[in-house]
Amino acid sequence: MDAEFDARLGACAEAVERTLDALLGPEPLAGEIARPERLVAAMRYATLGGGKRLRPFLLVESARLFDVEGEGPLRAGAALEMAHCYSLAHDDLPAMDDDDLRRGRPTLHKAQDEATAILAGDALLTYAFDVLADERTHPDPAVRIALTLGLARAGGLGGMAGGQMLDLQAEGRYGAAEALGEGDVRRLQAMKTGALLAYAVEAGAILGGADSDDRAALSAYGRALGAAFQVADDILDVESSADALGKATGKDAGRGKATLVGALGLAEAKAERDRLALAAELALAGFGPEADVLRAAARFSVERRS
Repeated sequence: MDAEFDARLGACAEAVERTLDALLGPEPLAGEIARPERLVAAMRYATLGGGKRLRPFLLVESARLFDVEGEGPLRAGAALEMAHCYSLAHDDLPAMDDDDLRRGRPTLHKAQDEATAILAGDALLTYAFDVLADERTHPDPAVRIALTLGLARAGGLGGMAGGQMLDLQAEGRYGAAEALGEGDVRRLQAMKTGALLAYAVEAGAILGGADSDDRAALSAYGRALGAAFQVADDILDVESSADALGKATGKDAGRGKATLVGALGLAEAKAERDRLALAAELALAGFGPEADVLRAAARFSVERRS
């Protein structure tokens, strides 16, 4: 299964890369006036040529469970990846996490400038909704609305953006640093990181026309995988190197970031990471071998080294 998982992950990453490359071309679409060259270049820098593309992979494989493949899932996956990459470009800014390195190369605001990085992030997020709303993603307007609403909820006030605010508050950006308990850390991480990962599988279920039971199972899988992924990230920040991760390490503790490593200790955090990965796999018990790739994705999320 590991060999098949690696092959499917790689093939999906290549397909998503081609889709993003085409979407982020220089020619304006109908209704656009022009695409400024500097902004297009910044969006391409932030999006192309890096990353595991795990989020679009989860979306594509979840849709595949229901025999839905091709352009629609790839476009939805590309939209999700644009939303993810927007968040990275903004998180790296000096006003946020102030990082100089991302995926082994200078962060966007270092390669360009802060204003360009802000605008590139703004444009990527907006374009993500453009792609989801386009009938090329799915002919049924109700499906497109569901995809768009899901991404808005996962990425916005009660999801990723809200989680980032909770993270900044916990660091002490707006007064005394907040000592968060385990439950608060879990909520923060479910919003900041887990929401987009959970949306990935939910979007695949939407595209696949899944019934309520299958959607509930995939939602449980996505939430557990998202939580496991973030705990694994917290552990990598402690144990890995900048060369392995392609970004600075050891910054969470230095900034007083709220992590489960801090709340539980390293050994207990590792146990929780593994428990969550198993919970993700068990959530797929109602599916047969067609879901083995998604089961492998849960293991990959906690066994990865970057």
